[in-house]
Parts: sequence; structure tokens; C-alpha cells
Amino acid sequence: MRIDAMTLGRPLAEVADEVRALEARGYDGWFVGEAAHDPLLACAVAGGAAEGIEIGTAITVAFPRSPMHVAYAAHDLQALTAGRFVLGLGSQIKPHIEKRFGTPWSRPADRMREYVQALRAIWRAWATGEPLRFRGEFTRHTLMTPFFTPEDHGFGPPSVYLAAVGPRMTEVAGEVADGVLCHGFTTPRYLREVTVPAVATGAQRQGRDPAEVAISVPLFVVTGDDDAAVERTAAAVRGQLAFYGSTPAYRRVLDLHGWGALHEELHAHSLRGEWDRMPALIGDEVLETFAVVAPPTQLGARIRERFAGLADRVALPVELPLAPDAWATVMADARAAG
Repeated sequence: MRIDAMTLGRPLAEVADEVRALEARGYDGWFVGEAAHDPLLACAVAGGAAEGIEIGTAITVAFPRSPMHVAYAAHDLQALTAGRFVLGLGSQIKPHIEKRFGTPWSRPADRMREYVQALRAIWRAWATGEPLRFRGEFTRHTLMTPFFTPEDHGFGPPSVYLAAVGPRMTEVAGEVADGVLCHGFTTPRYLREVTVPAVATGAQRQGRDPAEVAISVPLFVVTGDDDAAVERTAAAVRGQLAFYGSTPAYRRVLDLHGWGALHEELHAHSLRGEWDRMPALIGDEVLETFAVVAPPTQLGARIRERFAGLADRVALPVELPLAPDAWATVMADARAAG
């Protein structure tokens, strides 16, 4: 099992030091989300700083960006990292696409399938010199001249991972992607009963082996060296779970566990702006279902027990209150066979 670091980004001047520190800590990959900073720019800084770990986005919001723009950026980042770049794409949700980015929203699963197909057509045209003749329903790319064709860097196209929660987008990941980026608001049961079967369905539809599609899971973790530290991390995770649990797009995870009424209550509070009242609704059973709860000495083994056979890679929060020597133990135990 690969262990990745997951961050929501920081000012570009701080990225290089962060990546070097996390690589020294033993992470296999550094993945940056799209929040208040541009993830592709962050990967350019990180790629220049990292010596051997993978660098990736988790995620880049796809639809406001032309596939051609993303193809160029990903090609350059693949060259910069000597083949260690992972392009993680996500659809975001309708209000953000329309109201924040000011771009159209339509049929996200179908659109994402075509988006990845367009990327692969562009990269293939660059690599082989064949004419670019991609004509889709949502995007068309039919012009490529030598002047605009980047040089072949020799590392092949980057891996493409897709963020997915619902079965339809997860099936698309199985069809066209190299991996699926699960949402942190997931559980081992949801992975087992929804995610893994959907990946298999999509892969088999295209004659692919489902094992070719890596499953990556960011983790909620509650830990600490004393009761106060445990309570601080638990409070933070309850707040995150309450926020995600209030979002209709993620209700299906709660429904699987019979907690649909919890979503209704959280959603009602969110509509009234009562954010401070929501974390208290996340009881211990919900917390322990969504989060890995363990002392530092048992954390790695608990991660392995929960996700062995379900996830190929997991992402740990970088801000966990662990002593430096505890990180090595956590990672070794999580990676251990058996």
C-alpha cells in the first residue's frame, strides 16, 4: 500500500520546503487539491523540488479548463518529474462550476469520459504525429501543427485519476482512467459495496482488467499522544464530516449506513448557516466508521486492517500531531504485508 501526503495547497513560496520535508518523512506521493491556490502551478514548484516521489493533483477541476490547456500542463509536468506526475481530475459540483467558475454544467459523467478521451487523443497525436481528429459531443480538437506540438520527453503520458463518489462517475474511472480518487467522505463498506464493483463494471465494459485501476483513499484520522491531542483531532474531523454530510452529493454514503436522517438534519442546519451546531451531531459511531481512530503506536496497523484489499494507496493528513519518529512506524506498519 502506497502512502501519500494530501494537502489543499499553500502559497507557492512554501511548496518546495513542504515537499522536501514530506519526501524526507517517507511519503510515496504528494497530492494537492484545488481550493485557494492553483494545483497545477503548485505541482510545477513541487516537481522541481522533489527527488523521487510522485507529484499529483487531487484534484484539478476539469470542466472550466479546456482539455488542450490541461494536456499541455500535464505534458510539461510529466517531463519535469521524469514521469512521476499524476493528473487527478474532478468535476466539482454544479453550483461551483456555474457560479464560481462561470462555465456550463451538463452530464458530468459523460462529459468526464469524453474529457479523458480528448486528453489521450491529444497526447497520442503529439507522440505519434498522427492527425488530431477528436470530435466529441462536448469538445472538439482538430488542429495541431508542428509549431504547437511539444517535444517528446520520453516518459509517456501521465497517469490520469478521476475523483468519484457515485457509481456512474466511478464506472467512468473504470472505463478510461488509471485510478480513482475516492472522496475522504467514504467508508470501507462503501468502498467494498459501491466503489470497487463500479470500477469493475466500467473496466469490464471496455475489456480492461479492474486491477489496472488504482484506488486511492484520503483518510480521516483521529490520533494523538494524549487525551487532549486526541480530542483536538476528533473535533476537527467531526467538523469535516458534518460539512460533507450536509452536502446532498455525498448523502448516498450516509444512506448506505442507514443514516439518511443525519444528512437531513445536517443539511437543514447548513441552510440556516448554523455551522457551529453541526459537529455535535457526529456521534462516536459515525466518527469511528468514517475515520481511523487509534493511538500512534497502532495507527499504521489499523490503516492496513481497514483498507488492505480495498485501496492501493491511502493519503494521510499532513498535520497529524505525531512525533517525527512515529511517522516511520505508522508508514512501515501500514505497508506491512499480511
